Amino acid sequence: MGRAFQNRKDSIAKTATQKSRVYSKYGREIYVVAKQGGSDPDANLALRSLMDRAKKDQVPAHVISKALEKAQGGGGEDYTSARYEGFGPGNCMVIVECLTDNNNRTYMDVRNCFTKSKSNLGAQGSVSHMFDHCAIFSFAGEDEDAVLEALMEADVDVTDVELEDGVITVFAPHTEYAKTRQALLATDSELEFTTDDIQWVAQTTTEVSGDDVPMLEKLLDMLEDADDVQKVYHNAVF
Repeated sequence: MGRAFQNRKDSIAKTATQKSRVYSKYGREIYVVAKQGGSDPDANLALRSLMDRAKKDQVPAHVISKALEKAQGGGGEDYTSARYEGFGPGNCMVIVECLTDNNNRTYMDVRNCFTKSKSNLGAQGSVSHMFDHCAIFSFAGEDEDAVLEALMEADVDVTDVELEDGVITVFAPHTEYAKTRQALLATDSELEFTTDDIQWVAQTTTEVSGDDVPMLEKLLDMLEDADDVQKVYHNAVF
């Protein structure tokens, strides 16, 4: 599988405005996941994982609790998932995942990002067939064979298990997320994940150089600033 997976870009922001955007994205996603699968993180593994990531990214507790209370209320916005695909500068491949309550607005916003960075928005499926949709877990460890054995005993359909620099990374189909997480925690209930997510992992990479580099950075920055965009994946190597 290789280690060419990209962690979420929702890292600690540099300005109050950027932080606000990160908090808003997490709040929206927590609301949607809690509304779909229940607001109890012990019963909703996707919610528990999302809350853990939010805490690691220093999202304030009141943002999380407000999103959970909103989901429990049963009302609120009716968000739907939307995925856009296209080709960025240097012909690299880009996948954009969104949560939206207005598909027309979101499409126009994403198209604007591609247009202003000399990129091309394609049809759904135009690049996703060159990515694997994976559940990814990373944690400190030294014995990948023992981890693989435990997952196989739990009847998890593992794609790959890697060990590099004291970090074990497990790849599994996205449909096996909950099963894989439970199997890993069964080996150690105190296990701390450095990566615990479902991501699009590129099967190949595209080298981007010269004038295409600042254009790609512009595209990624514009997408990150778009209100409805939650995650961005690409196969570019700078």
